[in-house]
Amino acid sequence: MKILLIGAGGREHALAWKIDQSPLVDTLYCAPGNPGMAAHGTCVDIKDSDVEALATFAKEKTVDLVVVGPEAPLAAGIADRLARDGIPCFGPSRKAAQIETSKAYLKDLCAEFEIPTAHYGTFTQADAAKKFLARMTAPYVIKASGLAAGKGVVIAETIEEAHDAIDAMLGGQFGSASSQIVIEEFMKGEEASFFVITDGTRAVKMIGSQDHKRAFDGDTGPNTGGMGAYSPAPVFTPEVEQLTMERIIEPTIKAMRARGTPYVGVLYAGLMVTEDGPKLIEYNARFGDPECQIMMRRMQSDIVPVLLAAARGDLSGKSFSWSEEAAALVVYAAKGYPGAYEKGSEIRNIGAAEAIPGVEVFHAGTKAKGVHLLSNGGRVLNITATGKDGREAVERAYEAIRLIDWPDGYFRTDIGWRMLARDA
Repeated sequence: MKILLIGAGGREHALAWKIDQSPLVDTLYCAPGNPGMAAHGTCVDIKDSDVEALATFAKEKTVDLVVVGPEAPLAAGIADRLARDGIPCFGPSRKAAQIETSKAYLKDLCAEFEIPTAHYGTFTQADAAKKFLARMTAPYVIKASGLAAGKGVVIAETIEEAHDAIDAMLGGQFGSASSQIVIEEFMKGEEASFFVITDGTRAVKMIGSQDHKRAFDGDTGPNTGGMGAYSPAPVFTPEVEQLTMERIIEPTIKAMRARGTPYVGVLYAGLMVTEDGPKLIEYNARFGDPECQIMMRRMQSDIVPVLLAAARGDLSGKSFSWSEEAAALVVYAAKGYPGAYEKGSEIRNIGAAEAIPGVEVFHAGTKAKGVHLLSNGGRVLNITATGKDGREAVERAYEAIRLIDWPDGYFRTDIGWRMLARDA
């Protein structure tokens, strides 16, 4: 097989690492890829947002399957464009991807099909939003409806902070992504992430995990795209998984089919596990980052047959097998992230980190300059580790990250604290 993998981050490096292990794959192209992905496939200088160039390349190279990593190409209609050439694509159509690209669309879907989620309102005018807010109690959740790279959510502790967030978002803070906002009730509970792969009718379950969205220790500071993750997640019990499938995942797949926009690809449910059971926070239309990385570390089976079967519309008989070992990930980010940060500083000693048993380092924001590796993003490296349990996996990840020589980076020192507190 020839596979084209679209994307350039840590999620895509982990997918390239896993796809490269498949005996079915002869050639892997990565567009645009990164220095880490170059070890597993041929990097192609095409931006992940250039739908026409990607489709042309896939056709010229007679690619058998396109796997879409990030959300931007899905929002731009890459699956629809490839369908015109008869090229299987693992990822939803532009209309189906609205499940992520428009939080307002998702909340209305939940309301129509009785999928448990937070009470909400959607707004384009600040006055109406503030009147709605007056009927709620702190803390307040304000979200940009569109794509904002994981940064479009504010949890405001006071009404003044909430008003500021409303004014900023509707005032253009995230461009068109915040021209409409969603205000939600704050749900109490513990967050978890759950993934399934679907062909539009059937779903193949993956595994539960937890990530850390806040920038600093103690889950403080601004929201980020994710500073670390681990799996398994103790809060995601077999009972929670069953309820999630019955109340959230299966009704969503049916709802999308009923709307004439069947959903094909990976469906990533961000959940709040409450006293009343799991409730949906949001969906993503692609693998989570950094959750994808730890799932690839725990996956024992070949991922390629499942991706291809979903893209072709028939997952009958497909499933995954998983390692009993735990996996953990710590993000090494540029100082200043998720705000302003510098690029171009040199990173050394990744080899020393990877010499530790169970450790793999995935590149998330790097570039090569001759023999040197330089930072080229906000989240720069994903240090992953496996172990007999969560504690060992976390300890190995931190042992590894402290061997890497990168003075311009920072990382959280408390990844997995909820899991470790349960074990104490």
